[in-house]
Amino acid sequence: MSMIPAQPATQASAFDRRAFLQRFGLMFSFLLLILALSLLSERFLTSANLINILRQATINGIISVGMTLVILTGGIDLSVGSVLALAVTIGASLMKQGQPVAVAVLAALAVGTVLGMINGLMITRAKIPPFIATLGMLTVARGLTLMYTQGQPITGLPPAFRWIGTGVVAGIPVPIFLTLLVFAAGWIFLSRTKYGAQIYLMGDNLNAAKLAGVPTDRMTVLVYAISGFCAALAGLVLVARLDSAQPIIGQGYEFNAIAAVVVGGTSFAGGEGGLAGTLLGTLLIETLNNGLNLLNVSPLWEQVVKGVVIALALLLHKAFSPPTR
Repeated sequence: MSMIPAQPATQASAFDRRAFLQRFGLMFSFLLLILALSLLSERFLTSANLINILRQATINGIISVGMTLVILTGGIDLSVGSVLALAVTIGASLMKQGQPVAVAVLAALAVGTVLGMINGLMITRAKIPPFIATLGMLTVARGLTLMYTQGQPITGLPPAFRWIGTGVVAGIPVPIFLTLLVFAAGWIFLSRTKYGAQIYLMGDNLNAAKLAGVPTDRMTVLVYAISGFCAALAGLVLVARLDSAQPIIGQGYEFNAIAAVVVGGTSFAGGEGGLAGTLLGTLLIETLNNGLNLLNVSPLWEQVVKGVVIALALLLHKAFSPPTR
């Protein structure tokens, strides 16, 4: 009988503590941030402010769902802000031309989805790295948006459309319900379908996924198409709230989405993470933004503080990650 030495109790307990902290560390950090802001500002823990935080988090939250799927495969999508802009300006323009709201909304979602598919095809067919392919789409889509709008905003949109950004149901803004629906759909897709398992396998080991029969090219196109769809949907909510489709709308949104996903524990290497962490990461970043505003922190310092918090979150995640075998 072979004798396998038992793992020392101290080593096992250390791994247990590391796994516990890795799983719940973000939640503790979020609760600690809420406690600190509650003590520093009496305006923070009010129902109006908490609803405002959730409302402000909806745009980044919806984009981050698609970004999570992309990063889980080991890719990245730098084009979401520009895809958002082109999709919503086309949709807003159709509404201004008298097209039905439903037609304009479907057109905007279709544009976002198609641009995402083009990203995926450039990666799979042309073998362009995701960073370069989506960086190129970022530039092209932004340029097309400026050409299409001639640099002018599109305003005065129909009330029926504006409801998705300004409507309220049972005291809760419609964008919050919509965001929860997107997260729920994403969670079902990742955890209750074969496609979710394939996405994790691709991120963990692409060659093994191919050998296991996963259609890696098709799945790559799919996740980038979903990312484009989510960007367009988030843009529609934003434009409906603002009643204005600006040609520069969405600039920098890709970095906010990536920050939310990575702070939420999804690994840049792929194959590790999920939407629960992304939701927490989105809320943490938006709560931080809200707290800095309530404390009258200079906008010049806001980016510095956000960068430090994101860096600390990444360092903590790295410190509590299990050792590589």
